[in-house]
Amino acid sequence: MMEVRRICCIGAGYVGGPTCSVIAQMCPEVMVTVVDVNEDRIRAWNSDSLPIFELGLQEVVDSCRGVNLFFSTDIDEAIKNADLVFISVNTPTKTFGMGKGRAADLKYIEACARRIADVSSGCKIVVEKSTVPVRAAESIRRIFNANTKSSLSFQVLSNPEFLAEGTAITDLKNPDRVLIGGDETPEGQHAIQALRSIYEHWVPKNKIITTNTWSSELSKLAANAFLAQRISSINSISALCEVTGADVEEVAHAIGTDQRIGSRFLKASVGFGGSCFQKDVLNLVYLCEALNLPEVARYWQQVIEINDYQRKRFSSRIINCLFNTVTDKKIALLGFAFKKNTGDTRESSSIYISRYLLEEGACLHIYDPKVKAEQIMQDLTKLTPSERHDPATVSRLVTIVTDPYKACENAHAIVICTEWDMFTELDYERIHKAMLKPAFIFDGRRILDSLHDQLQHIGFQVETIGKRVNQRIPFTASGDRSEMDQPQPLKKNKL
Repeated sequence: MMEVRRICCIGAGYVGGPTCSVIAQMCPEVMVTVVDVNEDRIRAWNSDSLPIFELGLQEVVDSCRGVNLFFSTDIDEAIKNADLVFISVNTPTKTFGMGKGRAADLKYIEACARRIADVSSGCKIVVEKSTVPVRAAESIRRIFNANTKSSLSFQVLSNPEFLAEGTAITDLKNPDRVLIGGDETPEGQHAIQALRSIYEHWVPKNKIITTNTWSSELSKLAANAFLAQRISSINSISALCEVTGADVEEVAHAIGTDQRIGSRFLKASVGFGGSCFQKDVLNLVYLCEALNLPEVARYWQQVIEINDYQRKRFSSRIINCLFNTVTDKKIALLGFAFKKNTGDTRESSSIYISRYLLEEGACLHIYDPKVKAEQIMQDLTKLTPSERHDPATVSRLVTIVTDPYKACENAHAIVICTEWDMFTELDYERIHKAMLKPAFIFDGRRILDSLHDQLQHIGFQVETIGKRVNQRIPFTASGDRSEMDQPQPLKKNKL
């Protein structure tokens, strides 16, 4: 069996950085080098201010950086010296051409494969660590075969990540499973065992699953699709709860006690976000369409549509409660990351809710404890498949603040979009005194459930996902709840 003494990881993002930092800490005899073309990102990894926020990550990096963990922009040298190369680059959804809006864009994967083939010699194990469509390993292998030299041989493995942002270090150190896919040839099996030996430093053998390459690739897509499906399912029930008077938290608890279903990922909210769920479900949709399975494609497409519906429904509820207009009204939006304990905003529901409110002319004052102001503005102005949002209009309507109390001052409403623990500990009496009346709170994450009575006693009118909160005074001119519960078409003002 080939012994892995040196590892190179191409891509210093949310997957490559934490994964290889943990490998370096757990395997002190292995030299690990993480490389990236982005000089600023590598500079940040070599500083005391890491480019991503994860609980426990700084401590892991500090324990082995400069010893057997290195961050560099010298990609070619790291590839040459490595026995095993992780490919952990971005695989975004295509924004144009065939498969636009659904298929994964593999240009960075292809570029990595060509670069590895160009500078390598000897025997290399190349591992896909990025989320890729089924049979992507075959494409990598074809590039290697077409560019091989007599002194060079490759084995391609699939080793998908199953990290949840916010708990990535815990997930890496105590994973539910490690999945390794490879060829069923003797050489492929030797490569699998070489990678397996790395994980066996800290992962129990019974948690390391080996499959063929295609099963490994599909397992990643399917796992994220199933989790996204559960979120969309409970979110669809939350709409029904608001109309009938049921409480989605009680419904989810009752459902979750069924051992066949379980309680995880039954938390109703404004919708799922992050770098994986939407991208992987859309990738699965495209794969089904390409393989002439239209019924299966439509099934998974509905998971995405329910997610979009939940965001629009929540935004419409805000507008309807604020007397059917938010134009020129100040709204404090608390939380911009897609979930707590991370600074990642990719596919965050906050982006979509902000855009819907901006299209209605709302003045947003946004606070998040970990997301930088420039990232928020970039997310709100970047090109989308349907339209570009005018930076001048966004700049005029959006204010980024560093204090949640400042965000709420003179606001008509508070909208909670990320479940940061600190939002349950704010001084809401102080906030209410500084807001315009009637003062509204829209809890998109169900984090204020235990405070409803207190908030209403203070004078807030509380709206939350999947539950009717008994209000002390009407919150629309007509008081017609049945109309308010139905998401109204959002008027489109070009941003």
